[in-house]
Amino acid sequence: MNRSKKDVTFRRRYLGIVFLASIQFIVGLIHFIFGLALILGYYSFAAHSMLPMIYSVYTLVYGLLTLFFAYLLWMGKRSGCIGTVAVSLFIIIVDTLAVFDMSNILSIPAPIVAAIGEIPFSILIFVYLLQHHVRSKYKI
Repeated sequence: MNRSKKDVTFRRRYLGIVFLASIQFIVGLIHFIFGLALILGYYSFAAHSMLPMIYSVYTLVYGLLTLFFAYLLWMGKRSGCIGTVAVSLFIIIVDTLAVFDMSNILSIPAPIVAAIGEIPFSILIFVYLLQHHVRSKYKI
């Protein structure tokens, strides 16, 4: 791949990818820990649980997928880019449905959090990864 002299890189990675993979790792780790805590708490306090089990599993799986694709993205793998785009698109769709209180089968609580944080963040990821120079790096 021919890079122009104005491309800013760190260890042969675009700074956007460094930033994105780092943030995705943190987001994935937080969701994984939170999902695990919800699942363990669900089994400990099932009678008093305020969140359905499906949301706990969803949070754990989302965290694992985000961690996995962040690692692949960091390693420069095409599947990391495609997986991150797919997960971001899924989050945009599911959280938008939650905001409009439509078919919220995952029992996502507090739709305002999704509207303020997750939807714009996922849109930024989606837009960045679909830029020409990033797509050409990952051969998409």
